[in-house]
Amino acid sequence: MVRSLSFRRCTSLSLRRLNILLYRGVSTTGNSTVPPEGSNGGITRSPPPIRVALTESAGRGVFATRRIGSGDLIHTAAPVVAHPSISLRHKVCYFCLKQLGIDRNSAYIQEEPTGNTNQRFHFCSEDCRESSKVFHEVECQADWSVYDEYCRSHQLKYPLLVKRLACMVISGALPANQLDILQPEKLTSEMIPAMEEEFGLLWSTLTESCISNEQMAFLTKQWYISILARIRINAFRVELVGMSYEDLLSSAAASVEAEAAVGNAVYMLPSFYNHDCDPNAHIVWTENANARMKALRDIPEGEELRICYIDASMDRDARQARLLEGFGFRCNCLRCVSGD
Repeated sequence: MVRSLSFRRCTSLSLRRLNILLYRGVSTTGNSTVPPEGSNGGITRSPPPIRVALTESAGRGVFATRRIGSGDLIHTAAPVVAHPSISLRHKVCYFCLKQLGIDRNSAYIQEEPTGNTNQRFHFCSEDCRESSKVFHEVECQADWSVYDEYCRSHQLKYPLLVKRLACMVISGALPANQLDILQPEKLTSEMIPAMEEEFGLLWSTLTESCISNEQMAFLTKQWYISILARIRINAFRVELVGMSYEDLLSSAAASVEAEAAVGNAVYMLPSFYNHDCDPNAHIVWTENANARMKALRDIPEGEELRICYIDASMDRDARQARLLEGFGFRCNCLRCVSGD
């Protein structure tokens, strides 16, 4: 379809604003303590060598603005929201997901008067403990035992992210529309009843606490389903590695079923990377939920940067099935087209 000049100007303006927004919370050097994206956390950042632009067939994508060398750190990104796996909640930092040492006395342990008996929260540092207040003080006003058990028994992870995001909105740390710029999953009618049940549990848990109706005005069934639809296809499994980056070059992408995952997180800029079964970039988590985007090969200026959403070692049919089931599309990358 031929686009009008006014449409192209509007799109260009929207993308410029989008790039400015996405550069918040990213850095080309150093590590941070995983503050929410949108805050500078006292860190000086420079724009990464990339920009978001429209692709020919995959909507928005990320492109190199200069040559990027193989192995280069392209940028880091702090999550908008992250949550530890339920089974590992007492083994990782409740805020940044960093694995705690064997000696639990080295971690900050904070006990809160919640409805859960002897509920304990572990933090790797005083900074993380302080930073967690953007959601933790709200969380501690409610009894999450029923909600968490529902997620555990149904093997659900994304409702935990919605729960934490809702607490951040209630505390005033984030606006309710924080994730609206992310692409939502196309939901089927069969998926809605389960989501409505999850919403009911979240709503009842919060309404039984001391949180006011005014603070919860945003929390509607429509908001819950909309947020969950975005989280389902934009969340990353945070898989901390205990090896050097060079040792990872042979495995272009980690399996979405890997046991090494310590939790899940949603990011802004990394969510705009499109998929390729032969990617030129890769996300690595070396210490905590801060995502480190690195180049797997030399990337010339103007080339789109792509990551692999799944286990790249699977055969073509398995990859196609996993992508269609988990992300709702059939891959037409060169590797798939060639039958590899």
